[in-house]
Amino acid sequence: MDLIASVPPVSAASAAPGYGPTAVLDRARTTEVAVVGIGYAGLPLAVAAAEAGHRTRGLDLNEFLVAQVNIGSPPVDTVTEAQLAAVSGLLDATTDPAFLRDCSVIAVCVPTPVDAHGVPDLGPLLSATRTVRDHLRPDQLVIIESTTYPGTTDGVIRETLEESGLVAGEDFYLAFSPERVDPGNQRFGFHNTPKVVGGLTAECRARAAGFYRKLTEQVHVTRSTREAEAAKILENTYRQVNLALVNEFAQICHRLGVDVWDTIDAAATKPFGFTPFRPGVGVGGHCIPVDPLYLVHRAAQEGLPFRMAEQAQRINDSMPVWVAARVRDLLARHGIAIRGARVLLLGVTYKPDVADVRHSPAESLAAELLGAGVDVVFHDPYVDAFSARGRELRPSRDLPADVATADLTVVVQRHRAYQDELLAGARLLLDPSGPAATAGTSRP
Repeated sequence: MDLIASVPPVSAASAAPGYGPTAVLDRARTTEVAVVGIGYAGLPLAVAAAEAGHRTRGLDLNEFLVAQVNIGSPPVDTVTEAQLAAVSGLLDATTDPAFLRDCSVIAVCVPTPVDAHGVPDLGPLLSATRTVRDHLRPDQLVIIESTTYPGTTDGVIRETLEESGLVAGEDFYLAFSPERVDPGNQRFGFHNTPKVVGGLTAECRARAAGFYRKLTEQVHVTRSTREAEAAKILENTYRQVNLALVNEFAQICHRLGVDVWDTIDAAATKPFGFTPFRPGVGVGGHCIPVDPLYLVHRAAQEGLPFRMAEQAQRINDSMPVWVAARVRDLLARHGIAIRGARVLLLGVTYKPDVADVRHSPAESLAAELLGAGVDVVFHDPYVDAFSARGRELRPSRDLPADVATADLTVVVQRHRAYQDELLAGARLLLDPSGPAATAGTSRP
């Protein structure tokens, strides 16, 4: 078996009794849809397919994910317990890929990360593709949802699948449809977020579009898989570039004595030609810091630098360093020695009110402060333990008391739990994540 888990595997002992890799499949019930990788993006797709009436099975090497899905407890915060309960008769999960041969639709939703040098790592995607190849049969529809650079689906993915002896577009159908899951978004979910679909051939497009039209309100069909692949990267590059713009703008405003938040609010009153973005400690998550690098890498192979994305990445990556410098300046202005100063970080996830810490800028910020000898304490209602480059941070056990006694409190993510009343008790407050109404507040 050649399959990649959607998140790091855990020990079998942590899986719920009676589930995991030894779970017995009900062969009497034909599975129509398979979702390979049931993490943040794959599980919402699996739930949507089941809600549409499809017998659906998730495939993952992570025994914990499999166990949690099978007992109706969502292992990721992109699906609720009520959603799992509503489809309990149509959705289950396993680590055994043998059932893939019986499915009509196979969707691949595994991670596509970058390495330490920002180079795309297609290893997880290719591993999952080889698993599909080993169980591929005629007339199946294979859809790639994992983000990747243009030319992957009709290139290496197609070549790998055709090692089965079947021909894409003739014996089986191949399409690409980028995931658009936004953790914590209460307004847009799977059903009301338009789905972009590109196929290897006209029939591939039609098959994939027909499948998604039963799951979501709107489907947009592109000319080929390459346009669909590029669209996903463009979406996140747009956000990366505009966040870099406003982050750099915030630094200039700080130097000039301009309130950046008041400035943004004023600009946002324009009813056309302007979309407000907000500065912060940096950019994190599984999309914005990663997806543009896929096109940066692919364009460089063609001798075409993607300068805007490259510069935006550098600006956003530098924000934690700039905020750390603001911390040092603020402490110095109030006569507090940097070494040994106690700094409380509020919110270490990559965005407000989610439990996801992937690529969180809080890690770089904490590492900068620890390197300067600062005593760093953190609090996050969604995170029990947090480390910065191998060093465990001490968690806050009494938040109001820690806010009141810390030399400086930094709001990294504005979780709903961090109301102005709480922040008003801080001795000094640095709030790069948004304006806060306290006398000791320092804004970007």
